[in-house]
Amino acid sequence: MSAAPATEVPDAEPDGARDPHASIYDHGFVRVAAVTLPVALADPATNAERHLEVLRDLHDQQVGVAVFPELSLTGYSLDDLVLQEPLLDAAEQAVLTLLEASRELFPIIVVGVPLRARDRSRIFNCAVTIHRGEVLGISPKQNLPTYREFYERRWFAPGDDAEGETVRLGGTEHALTPHGIITVEDVPGLRLYVEICEDMWVPVPPSAQAALAGATLLVNLSGSPITIGRAEDRKLLARSASARCQAAYVYAAAGEGESTTDLAWDGQTFVYECGDLLGESERFPQGVRHTIVDVDLDRIVAERRRQNTFDDNRRTHAEAIEKFSTWPEVRLFGPFEGDLEEADDDAVDEVEGGEGRGWFAYAPLTGGVFPEGAWEPGPRPATGPLRRHQDRFPFVPDDPARLAQDCYEAYNIQVAGLVRRLSAIGGDEPGGARPVIGVSGGLDSTHALIVCAQAMDRLGRDRSEILAYTMPGFATTEHTRSNAELLSTAIGATFETIDIRPASTQMLKDMGHPFGAGEEVYDVTFENVQAGMRYDYLFRLANHHGGIVVGTGDLSELALGWCTYGVGDHMSHYGVNAGVPKTLIQHLIRWVIAEGLFDSSTADVLQAVLDTEISPELIPTKAGEKAQSTEDSIGPYALHDFTLYHVLRRGYGPGKIAYLAHQAWGDQEAGEWPAGYKAEDHRAYTREEIKHWLTVFTRRFFSNQFKRSALPNAPKVLAGGSLSPRGDWRMPSDAASKAWLAEIERDVPGA
Repeated sequence: MSAAPATEVPDAEPDGARDPHASIYDHGFVRVAAVTLPVALADPATNAERHLEVLRDLHDQQVGVAVFPELSLTGYSLDDLVLQEPLLDAAEQAVLTLLEASRELFPIIVVGVPLRARDRSRIFNCAVTIHRGEVLGISPKQNLPTYREFYERRWFAPGDDAEGETVRLGGTEHALTPHGIITVEDVPGLRLYVEICEDMWVPVPPSAQAALAGATLLVNLSGSPITIGRAEDRKLLARSASARCQAAYVYAAAGEGESTTDLAWDGQTFVYECGDLLGESERFPQGVRHTIVDVDLDRIVAERRRQNTFDDNRRTHAEAIEKFSTWPEVRLFGPFEGDLEEADDDAVDEVEGGEGRGWFAYAPLTGGVFPEGAWEPGPRPATGPLRRHQDRFPFVPDDPARLAQDCYEAYNIQVAGLVRRLSAIGGDEPGGARPVIGVSGGLDSTHALIVCAQAMDRLGRDRSEILAYTMPGFATTEHTRSNAELLSTAIGATFETIDIRPASTQMLKDMGHPFGAGEEVYDVTFENVQAGMRYDYLFRLANHHGGIVVGTGDLSELALGWCTYGVGDHMSHYGVNAGVPKTLIQHLIRWVIAEGLFDSSTADVLQAVLDTEISPELIPTKAGEKAQSTEDSIGPYALHDFTLYHVLRRGYGPGKIAYLAHQAWGDQEAGEWPAGYKAEDHRAYTREEIKHWLTVFTRRFFSNQFKRSALPNAPKVLAGGSLSPRGDWRMPSDAASKAWLAEIERDVPGA
């Protein structure tokens, strides 16, 4: 633990007055900075001052971890000057300058410097990690390139076998930590490992083994001169490392000020998280540049928890990773050692734990209970908005090119799934099994119908073998009925109308329902009789014509239980939309229009469907009344899909989901909107709305699992997951939502 006196966390707010969404550190994030800065070659004193100028700014920006380039305190391109005693003396003093100044600085600091071995016989290329006046670790470069333009073994000793070796630093000996992992106790999930430049270019990087040993934040201090194509190679390696290791990878390369005698430098910085680029800075800069982003530690931990092969791989390499140890534990916020004197010794021991397993490494940030008498964490800084791209629609990329690619893949997955199912039951030849589909003129059935059309084309069958039925009920409008007919006719399907009102009336009458006697009672039974009647007809029609019922219900409806169980829209012989959320389906239809997959008359009808409000059309409305709206009943699909993604893909609790929703949806002018969203459709949601609809989602999600437990077959479409009981989601149908609802009440602000 740091022996430095406690200092105030920047911009901390008084206890009891804090906005619960004020700090990223309350919600599983850590702010990191990858920095490149002009180096004064062979002038460590000047470089130390330049580092401090940057660090004071990063302190004010609440950065928790700051990473500088390789040999940042001296410059990388020193050649034989690195062997000179004056340079090495000055380098040590530069570290001591930073060490003293760090007592008043918030970030954990990682800088590059050459250091002499205790016996002065060798020099190590080191990354020194310091915080609050304490050296947390000294990581020597393990793989020294001595090929092409590199000549490092001329000057440095390799650090891969330097465990236990010591280096001089201001007259004090410090052990090298090539396999040290730093645990930050009061930032759950933050375990830091440092490697240097070439270490990431070898077949088995040290960081890969460190990740298996528990490191979540991997940082690389790089010299790396630039040549054509090398910048992309660095990003390829870092992205791959972050994806394979389920970690964040922070990279900072040397830039301005390095010698251009034979080489050039671009000062590249970037951060990846689980394969996603969080941010990067301008290359070939003049002056300081940095990438400052917020890393989602909860995501990293959750991904490792789900991907069981990650831990299996750890067991496979158990012998190799035995050398990794948890080095000093540190607190980012305090209290520090001087503040623990009055705490109960036993309680402090209980909190600090042993072998790098401090209480904070696993404790929740909200709702946790501190052991009696133990120290509590220092105040979190008010950090402002998240510094990372935050999608309003996590199933729908903001980037138009990425969205088009996703739509291409989603549509073709759906088509390929239906082609395979039809082929397996004799539908691969004319006259074989036919798709039977109910079309309402709404989004889901429209998209399912154009999937059927494409499937028939691939099977070499005429689209007239698609049997499309519209079945108007008591609230069906002429607009949607007309769209259903126009679309079916435009794509060449065989179309028929079956009026379900007489049969539904008879059923309601037989049941003794008030509507059967002429009363205007529009309850759930009234609605479900119509929904069930439609699918009763469809299944019997499929029997009659030798076909299969193609389901149209989507992933969002399944999450909310917004479907009629059994012989209703819950059931089909094969569901093409069950892996696609509502917020993506409209973009799939837009993409189909843009790609010209159908003729202009079909495209016109598709656009008309997109312009129609989502409604089940089950409850009649009188003149002047607003027609039944799905989103008025169950809430906005935008928020529900946001919640669904973070529940299904990330396993987040309501507290974090509400925080992220507030970041994404609190200001309609902030951030980007996916292509196709008109400006008049842009909107924001208040905290009260977010809390209300999050509660609705939670209640419905738990109470409707029994529907998902009996789902028909359907292809998984999104990496975000599916709700199939045979695939991504297994859940008892009678589980209680009490813990989730309690977290909403405790951790989610409503105003």
